[in-house]
Amino acid sequence: MAATLVVSAFLTLDGIMQAPGGPEEDREGGFEHGGWSVPYFDQSMGEIMDEQFGTFDALLLGRKTYEIFAAHWPQVTDENDPVAVKLNAMPKYVASRTLDKVEWHNSHLLQGDVAEAVAELKRTTDGVIATQGSADLITTLQRHDLVDTYRLLVEPVVLGTGKRLFAEGTVPAALRLTRTERTGTGAVYCVYDRAGKPGYGSFALDDYEEKMREIRGEGPTG
Repeated sequence: MAATLVVSAFLTLDGIMQAPGGPEEDREGGFEHGGWSVPYFDQSMGEIMDEQFGTFDALLLGRKTYEIFAAHWPQVTDENDPVAVKLNAMPKYVASRTLDKVEWHNSHLLQGDVAEAVAELKRTTDGVIATQGSADLITTLQRHDLVDTYRLLVEPVVLGTGKRLFAEGTVPAALRLTRTERTGTGAVYCVYDRAGKPGYGSFALDDYEEKMREIRGEGPTG
């Protein structure tokens, strides 16, 4: 038994994930670009989101995202909205140092050290545990090498400031691209699985020439 931890995020071309859904979502650091993702949401992106949520077995949230979701999604009672139905029903695990209870249906407050609690959750459950938003929590997960897969909707916009998906201190890792899909507004859905440690090389002159011969399928010279 072992769960897969998926980071699901809306992302700008320069790696910003802060407040994609609205101006008041997260103004931390004086962020003034909240809602940047909304113009790129179309039917094809909606279909990707519906598909994604159909694969999630549980949700892992930081406090801020939990409070935003808990204030919104219980009010969405349309039985034909697959995302709302799934969110309101599925188990939700919340990482917070300040909350002492969580009241949204099927929500559970993680106890103790967050990284240890999430590692234990992965060991003792199965299926897919996914994050939404929760930039600070994701940074903690990355620093403890707990992320297995990234599902990213990369949108054609650059902001220059804000919380980044890969913040300072992220553990170096190689990733393997397993899927790409373009939406009608020019966003690109990319799925990356963890693929071990980064590899390294050199493009110094001798190394470069050897690499080019390898690419061309030529044998060594001399």
